[in-house]
Amino acid sequence: MFDTHVNLHGETYKDDLGEVLERASTAGVGRMLAICDRLDNFEAVRSIAHTHENIWCSVGVHPHHSKDFTDLSVSDLVTRAEDERVVAIGETGLDFHYGYSAEGDQVKSLRSHIQAARETGLPLILHTREADDMMGDILEEEHAQGGFVPLLHCYTGGARLARRGLDLGGFVSVSGILSFKSASEVREVISDVPMDRLILETDCPYLAPVPMRGRRNEPSYLVHVAEALAALKGLPLERVLEETTQNALKLFSRVPN
Repeated sequence: MFDTHVNLHGETYKDDLGEVLERASTAGVGRMLAICDRLDNFEAVRSIAHTHENIWCSVGVHPHHSKDFTDLSVSDLVTRAEDERVVAIGETGLDFHYGYSAEGDQVKSLRSHIQAARETGLPLILHTREADDMMGDILEEEHAQGGFVPLLHCYTGGARLARRGLDLGGFVSVSGILSFKSASEVREVISDVPMDRLILETDCPYLAPVPMRGRRNEPSYLVHVAEALAALKGLPLERVLEETTQNALKLFSRVPN
């Protein structure tokens, strides 16, 4: 399995990261993508990727933090992406639910990330909350100026944005939310996404899947996300594991197959 979105830096795992990674290996998680949420966290994320042969990383600024990096340049991202362990740009996006950063700051940051994805050829990890229409408009406008591959991460948006992302050659990732009893609308949207465009993530330490809900999430729980997807699609678990892993390797093409 390939856990395509893990947040391993910071305080959450500082006392037991080694044990967490050992449990992941035992559970069959062979590859992980450690996500950068702030430029000043990049070195910590990069260090994790360089220390562990089965972990790669991204470079980016989460929309919540775009207010702290208003001078972010495309070269800030592109230069860091020259590191061989960097396999994606982001996490970037638009989040108008909490309003931690102004809309203008988020949009400016998103466009810088898009240009970095163009220049590097790396996939673009996108976070979207209460911003489906604007995200779709920006992605289509920018894609018309030069191609890039969007990944709609931890997808909880509507069917229209999913279709717009897929029409641009994008991918959709599913998390433990897919297993939540309350997530019927998410399951309805994901049921219409083709299997060859779906990948798995835990987004740990957040969003632990059923039957682990309420606990600190970790990569070893990824199989439960796969089980939820298999149940939704009516497919054998092994097929879901194989196809989503191959999809992730296609998307994150710098990661050795």
